[in-house]
Amino acid sequence: MIAGIWLDVLDEIARTCGAHGRGDLLQTVRQKRVQLLDPRLRVLVVGESQQGKSQLINAIVNAPACPVGDGRTTVLPTVVQHAEVPSAALVQAPPPAPGRTAAALPGTGERTPVPLDQVAAGVAGTFGRRPGGGPAYVEIGLPRALLGSGLVLVDTPGTEEAAALVAAGPTAAPAWADTVLLVSDSTRELSAGELTMLLHVARSHPNVVLVQTKTDLVPDWRAVAERNRQHLAEAGVAAPVIPVSAALRLRAAAGDDRELNAESGFPVLIARLQRDLAGKSDRLARAAVGVIARTVVEQLAAPLRAELESQEVEEQSGPISRLHAAQREVDELRRCSTRWQNTLADEMADLLSDIEYDLRDRTRQILREVDDAFDSADPLVSWDTFQEWLERSLTEAAEANHEWLVRRCDWAARRVADTFARYGGDVLPPWSATAPPDPGAGLPELERPTVDRFTTSQKLISGMRGSYGGLLMVGLATTLAGMPMINPLSVGVGALFGGKSIRDESKQLLRRRQAVVKTAIQRHVDDFFVRVTKDRRDAVRQVQRMLRDHFTALTEELQEAIIRSFRSAKQAADTDAAVRDQRQREIRLKMTRLAGLFDQAQQLTGARPAPAPLEPRP
Repeated sequence: MIAGIWLDVLDEIARTCGAHGRGDLLQTVRQKRVQLLDPRLRVLVVGESQQGKSQLINAIVNAPACPVGDGRTTVLPTVVQHAEVPSAALVQAPPPAPGRTAAALPGTGERTPVPLDQVAAGVAGTFGRRPGGGPAYVEIGLPRALLGSGLVLVDTPGTEEAAALVAAGPTAAPAWADTVLLVSDSTRELSAGELTMLLHVARSHPNVVLVQTKTDLVPDWRAVAERNRQHLAEAGVAAPVIPVSAALRLRAAAGDDRELNAESGFPVLIARLQRDLAGKSDRLARAAVGVIARTVVEQLAAPLRAELESQEVEEQSGPISRLHAAQREVDELRRCSTRWQNTLADEMADLLSDIEYDLRDRTRQILREVDDAFDSADPLVSWDTFQEWLERSLTEAAEANHEWLVRRCDWAARRVADTFARYGGDVLPPWSATAPPDPGAGLPELERPTVDRFTTSQKLISGMRGSYGGLLMVGLATTLAGMPMINPLSVGVGALFGGKSIRDESKQLLRRRQAVVKTAIQRHVDDFFVRVTKDRRDAVRQVQRMLRDHFTALTEELQEAIIRSFRSAKQAADTDAAVRDQRQREIRLKMTRLAGLFDQAQQLTGARPAPAPLEPRP
């Protein structure tokens, strides 16, 4: 694999950042390009305080480059690199511009020479720093062959700020690191904070090594190293564990003791660094491009994915949802039209049946009272009083029936109007138009029926006919006793029989008069019922037609408004859908290109990692 391939991929990443308008990422990629083309290997040494980071660097270069002992704490990052003569300088970045964060990057910023005897003060941040300036670091130059081969060591503060800076990944200042050494001493296993830092560092830096220091102080350092390897395996961090002892290394260097030097573990560490230095332009560069590609693609894909999700939300509440709502309104109005027509037909049918039954029941009650009255009353005597009562009773029945008809018509109109409740407003027609006229006026007048009267001549004839039979019967009987046929007894009996005949005939005439009157009243009440029923039916049909016309017009008005809304919503939905589809195609095309760029970058390492940082939505 030649260098040109990963460089082409890195340049393509830079062009993609520019195409997406991400100047910050473009600047980071350009800085990464400069760093990868730099033949030097920058080694970032990180870890918690008092873990031996500074002493580790001193042991690597076999020189007191970083101040240690006397409770010294590294406050500023310390860059140890090759120089022909020992030197030190404080490099401070200019103040950050508004809205931007400055970073003390190698080769940038104002340089202030630091006397070698003041290096400790410079590292502690108490010498040479200009108030109001940006971030700073101390740069130390040493004439060492290892450094001359291109190795650059960076000691970092053992603080939470340094840990956060390391965890910030390829888009922050630590992007200038080619190798990260996380330092932890052998007195204990990895802490939770160190494991968390390792997870962050391993994600943003492809080349991480866990250096376990101070093995000379802990007899069972091998067990600690083994447990640390288990922790790394469980956490999924592919970082080797290299146990070392800086004290043994420095003692071996002072006495030129090769065995002691091998026991210190530094030959393994230095061999690893030299291998990384030799492979920077190929293996490390390809891995670094893969990492920065993942970071860039994730940051570029995040707003695209968020935009797709926001479009899905807008689709639920935008023109498409309004179109669906308008379609539902059209369907609901169609169902409402069917409901109100069925309700109107059912209510009118029930109304006719109930009104006719009510009128029939009232007339039957009147007829029963007529029968009771004329079972004893004589029409010749009580007709005038009865006629007045009958007309009043029929009028009251018609008025009561008419009043109930009005209430039932109002009830029916409200039942039909209830089917339009979802549309709001008062949809009832004015009752002056729906109230039926009173058909009780102009009812036929009851004429006095012709009945037989019991005249004087009729009484005389009836009496003579009855007395003749009694006189004859008793007279014949008394002749047998030797008395004449006409005698006081026969005359008396004849008179009795004549009176009885008159009374019997009078009763028969009364019953015939009562029957005639009842029949006449029955016919009159039937005529009243037919007439009033016809009027009621006409009134109900009039109300039904009026309600039908009113609610038909209301339905047409609602339908016209809903159809206008539907057409407007459809036009807006079509326009919005076209714009949204076009934008979605653009987003998917960008995400597809990002996925292709990610695949191309990952192929540089010889293996396709899983999962990919994004997959374009179908």
